[in-house]
Amino acid sequence: MSNTDRRAFLQSAGLAGMLSSMSPAVLAQGAAAPAAHEKAQTTAPAAKHSIRFAAIGLDHGHIYSMTAAIQRGGGKLVAVYGADPKQVADFRARFGDIKVARSEDEILEDKTIQLIAAAPIPDLRAPLGVRAMRAGKDYLADKPGIVTLEQLAEVRKAVKETGRKFAIMYSERLEVRSAVYAGELIRQGAIGRVVQTINLGPHRVNAPSRPDWFWDKARFGGILTDIGSHQADQFLYYTNSTRARVVASQTGNLAHPDRPKFEDFGDMTVVGDGGTGYIRVDWYTPDGLSTWGDGRLFVLGTEGYIELRKYVNVASNLPGGNHLYIVDKKQARYIDCNAVALPFGPQFVTDIVERTEVAQNQEQALLAAELVLTAQKHATNPVLT
Repeated sequence: MSNTDRRAFLQSAGLAGMLSSMSPAVLAQGAAAPAAHEKAQTTAPAAKHSIRFAAIGLDHGHIYSMTAAIQRGGGKLVAVYGADPKQVADFRARFGDIKVARSEDEILEDKTIQLIAAAPIPDLRAPLGVRAMRAGKDYLADKPGIVTLEQLAEVRKAVKETGRKFAIMYSERLEVRSAVYAGELIRQGAIGRVVQTINLGPHRVNAPSRPDWFWDKARFGGILTDIGSHQADQFLYYTNSTRARVVASQTGNLAHPDRPKFEDFGDMTVVGDGGTGYIRVDWYTPDGLSTWGDGRLFVLGTEGYIELRKYVNVASNLPGGNHLYIVDKKQARYIDCNAVALPFGPQFVTDIVERTEVAQNQEQALLAAELVLTAQKHATNPVLT
């Protein structure tokens, strides 16, 4: 807004008296040049190794992106098992004429298979992972990989005793290009030391397409356990926190009274040794939005801040997703992140072969689960009664 426009606005609002007390410097605030537009482009690490892997449990569509990520990293898909024949047929239509196992055990007993990728109903994921690790295999679960604190204890015990990996696909960071690039900027010190993250994860409920288990908290773990796990992972990663605790949390079912076992709103506040975080998740995305959710992340640093508009930039002429805004001591910039590579697949396959933790730190992955499970357990109801 120019100084002339600013004066006109104040006068039209009946605030002309303010003009005499405003210095030229104050009037000039906000008159800086528009944000610079950039396009980020990165290259994914090359696939260094080849592994044999199988998919078990096709109840959530995330299994498709999980499988594709492992294949990008050098994984060879050799078998699949699912309880629903249609899910198996759809999966094979996408990934080819792969072997259909007769049971989970057939895959777990195959000593040539190094990794299991799994997206069964959420309450089945951790027990399957424990069995996989005890069968000598690494494991990649769809989120939430764990739905109770008791399951978490069993997972941690199995990880310690077997030395195998229990990874969780927190796809809203690992498979979102703007989130990947935000991590690069933060590691470079672009906004100084991170102080706080604010993470908003709205989703569209799309009720007619949902299976029965979707509406049952005992099966999906509750809204914070489920979709909140993405945000807890991001909080830990961007603040570089290795220890953290829940300060407050609340959950409720405010718009689906016909589904008494469901939760459609939740939020939580956390503090870690690297910063603080606020997380809000919901199932309220309105039909007027062009995609399933207006996911946003705000990262505040001591020398600037970053905002991600991951999936849509509402009411703008910038189409699609992966929009990153950064403001530092010098300028404001808009960065299109659609050409940023996704490194998780190659890094994860390398981690499996070389026993490293580049793609995902094991303790951090399970700490993210612990945070949301704790928040879920102690959540209050957001409705005053």
